[in-house]
Amino acid sequence: MGKVALEGIEFHAYHGAYPEESILGNRFTLDLVLETDFKEAMLHDSLKDTVDYAKLYQLIKARMDVKVKLLEHLGHRIITDILKVYPKVKTVRLTLKKHHPALGGIVQYSAVTVCYPEDFA
Repeated sequence: MGKVALEGIEFHAYHGAYPEESILGNRFTLDLVLETDFKEAMLHDSLKDTVDYAKLYQLIKARMDVKVKLLEHLGHRIITDILKVYPKVKTVRLTLKKHHPALGGIVQYSAVTVCYPEDFA
């Protein structure tokens, strides 16, 4: 087993429960760590035996382009997409941050962390 991570992925997207969020959008940062068996990739130097970072990024980007209200739902959908393409992934920890959320005060970011399986926290 080993870990694959993409950290600090940034997007401008239109997620949020308030109407202005779906019009103005916001900056989002995503950190992702997944655990998978990439022993064959270590032995044979083959991309097909591990998680392709570029493909992983494209999966995330495609999901970030679909407006949703809640970060919790967005995190769940991203993990579901990853598991469809990479069924050998054993665990996923994803943290989504919304920068400067409209809360009526100065807040650097709001964040949720979504894990798979759910008891992996």
